Amino acid sequence: MPVQHLSPDATAEAVAQVLADDGVCVVDDLAPPELLDAFHDELRPHIERTPTGAESFTGVRTTRTGALVARSPSARTLVQHPLATGVARVLLAHAKRIQLHLTQVIGIGPGEPSQYIHRDQWAFDHFPFPPGFEVQCNLIWALTDFTEENGATRVIPGSHRFEDGLHFEASDTEPAAMTRGSAAFYTGSLYHGGGANRSDAVRYGINITYVVGWLRQEENQYLACPPDIARELDDDLLRLMGYSRGAFALGYVGDLQDPIDVLRGTTEGARGF
Repeated sequence: MPVQHLSPDATAEAVAQVLADDGVCVVDDLAPPELLDAFHDELRPHIERTPTGAESFTGVRTTRTGALVARSPSARTLVQHPLATGVARVLLAHAKRIQLHLTQVIGIGPGEPSQYIHRDQWAFDHFPFPPGFEVQCNLIWALTDFTEENGATRVIPGSHRFEDGLHFEASDTEPAAMTRGSAAFYTGSLYHGGGANRSDAVRYGINITYVVGWLRQEENQYLACPPDIARELDDDLLRLMGYSRGAFALGYVGDLQDPIDVLRGTTEGARGF
């Protein structure tokens, strides 16, 4: 089954419907070139200092550069992109609140073999979520073109409905090929993996993912973005990062204080549930 492509004017409901059907889709040309140029300029020194992975899953020729909210104003624009957050809220509508799960630039270098085919939701200690119960909405923005030759993410459309713990080979997958500025949306239950890079250039993607508000975030947003930077961010972004109650009584501070009030030092006292 090939990966479906939608136009950049697709609605959040339309993208979420394809995710419900296939577990994955690509929205073409979603980010403007000037935003990606600014992003790359802001992250280049951090990417250059990032070591490659220590084993095959993270990739011995692959770099993974995080803390994007702290390091890049342009990343904050991508994190809050209305289609990205809109799709996440539709897909995860059974949760009261969504939150940012991780931010990462993934650079797959020449000669890197294909990654083990996996589900991202296995990060939650392989908890057996009920089939069809999604807890995670993922995007990978193409910072460079994604081709079969340079390591486009490999996906198995429809595999979000498969049993858990299955083993697949790269030959069982399809490449999520897309042009620079496009974004691949996929669920946490989709079987997928990074593709082998058989080209002579690094393939860069920006992985930004969202999760229901009552699960632990993969990237610790409260330390990845130091408080002195976080205090300068707008409230909507802070709440998306997790400075909020993830559900009825999850995430308050001290005597029922709001996390943003505490961060900014403006706490006036306890707030009821």
